[in-house]
Amino acid sequence: MKEVNSFDEYLKHKMLRRAIEREIEIIGEAMNRILKAYPDIEIPDARKIIATRNKIIHGYDEVDDVVIYVIATKHLKDLRDSISKL
Repeated sequence: MKEVNSFDEYLKHKMLRRAIEREIEIIGEAMNRILKAYPDIEIPDARKIIATRNKIIHGYDEVDDVVIYVIATKHLKDLRDSISKL
C-alpha cells in the first residue's frame, strides 16, 4: 500500500479499504478451493484467511479495519512467499 503510510491514512480511503477487502475475499475463496481440491496441502494460516473472507462476505460481524490493515501490511507478503514455495 504505497499510497498509504499509516492506519489513519488507510481509514480515510474508503475505496482502498473496500478494494483490499475484496482482494482478501478473492484470496480466501481461492484458499478454500485449493484446500478442497488438495486437502494434504499446507498453507500457513489458510483457515484464518478463509474465516476472514467469510466475515467480510457474509457480514458475520462488522469488518475490523485494524485486522484488514494488518493483513494487508504485514501478512500478505508472507502468504505470497509461502505460496511461491509450493
